[in-house]
Amino acid sequence: MSLLDFARGPALQWSLTIMIGGILFRLVGALLLARTRPLSKPRSNAVVWGGLRTVITRNWLPAVLGKKVMLQQITGYLLHIGLFVTILLYTPHIQFIRGLTGLSWPGVPNLVITVASAVTVATMIFLLFRRLSHPVLRRISGPDDYLCWLVTFLPLLTGVLAFSHIGLRYETMLAVHILTVELLFIYLPFGKLMHMFTFIPTRAQLGAFFERRGVRA
Repeated sequence: MSLLDFARGPALQWSLTIMIGGILFRLVGALLLARTRPLSKPRSNAVVWGGLRTVITRNWLPAVLGKKVMLQQITGYLLHIGLFVTILLYTPHIQFIRGLTGLSWPGVPNLVITVASAVTVATMIFLLFRRLSHPVLRRISGPDDYLCWLVTFLPLLTGVLAFSHIGLRYETMLAVHILTVELLFIYLPFGKLMHMFTFIPTRAQLGAFFERRGVRA
């Protein structure tokens, strides 16, 4: 069995099993957490609207913060949009997803993917340097922050190298790329990357909680 066959076969099956099992474990665990029944009278019953409003409005920062966090907001959008385009709009990735789920959608030209991946890689390197050099960010950063960065950056880097035919033989580079993606799959449920599945329900829960108490959030 070649390295590419291993990456496309057993490694892919096990990584997907661990990822799906881990995600379900985290989500079910969150749903089963003990909750106390509120005893106070609600000031508003529009909790669904409050939750939806918070999900939407938390996509941008309040004006009171001004320019202090503008750089973080811009780079955050660049990173997430770049990841979205690179992962979900690249035609071979779409074909891979179709092979797993049967779902597919139109891709974008390779030039768009090249620009998006280059911007994403540059943004990630900048954010790592900022985390290491900023005194506050460095102090509040833990091992999970750096591991999340690493398992996200490696598939991008190896994907760019494979796409550009740089480094190892193409089949070997492709296998390394797939293996780094599988490493991301395995780590995803157990670190902060899990927020891609939890940020909407947690924002909605927070908004509903504050709406019930009559607080605009």
